Amino acid sequence: MEDKKILIYDWAKKLFSEKGFKDTNISEITKKAGMAVGTFYNYYPSKEKLFMDIFLEENAKLKQSCFQSLDLNQSPLMVVGQMLKLNIEGTKSNPILREWYNKSVFEKLEQIYREENGIDAVDFLYDSFLELVTLWQTQGKMRKDIDSTMIMMIFAAIINVDTHKEEIGLEYFPKLLEHMTELIMQSLMDCSE
Repeated sequence: MEDKKILIYDWAKKLFSEKGFKDTNISEITKKAGMAVGTFYNYYPSKEKLFMDIFLEENAKLKQSCFQSLDLNQSPLMVVGQMLKLNIEGTKSNPILREWYNKSVFEKLEQIYREENGIDAVDFLYDSFLELVTLWQTQGKMRKDIDSTMIMMIFAAIINVDTHKEEIGLEYFPKLLEHMTELIMQSLMDCSE
């Protein structure tokens, strides 16, 4: 049974990458996977849920790749800025992740993202970044008067602003995120507090 789920997942990922979320349908996925449409529903309640599973996996892979590419010897501002830049570039180059910015698609997906606690998909980065924040605090590169766990929650808030991009305005969002991150990081690096 797991083989069928893997086939559905793999074909869906290929079709979503080639055609996008909107132009891919369940019958096409199951036809490519060599099974009946009804079989799809044994594994996924909807196309949106399947897409979100694929999206979250791609997002986690991107974040991990970005983190591994960071030069951790730079200042905290540079490291976080580099992470943000690599993430934006990776999102733009990945057709599945790019769907997050497709206005006709993301409203459906955003609700599932919230329901799925999408932030948990990048939890593996939490420990790495927490360790880095603690190191920066020890080195005097980041404020010590704010608990490292609270700093991680500040980072989580930055990430979650993404789910409000429509309210902010898609035309402003990437640059706003960059400015907001820079201002927050400058404040966190102000060790005179």
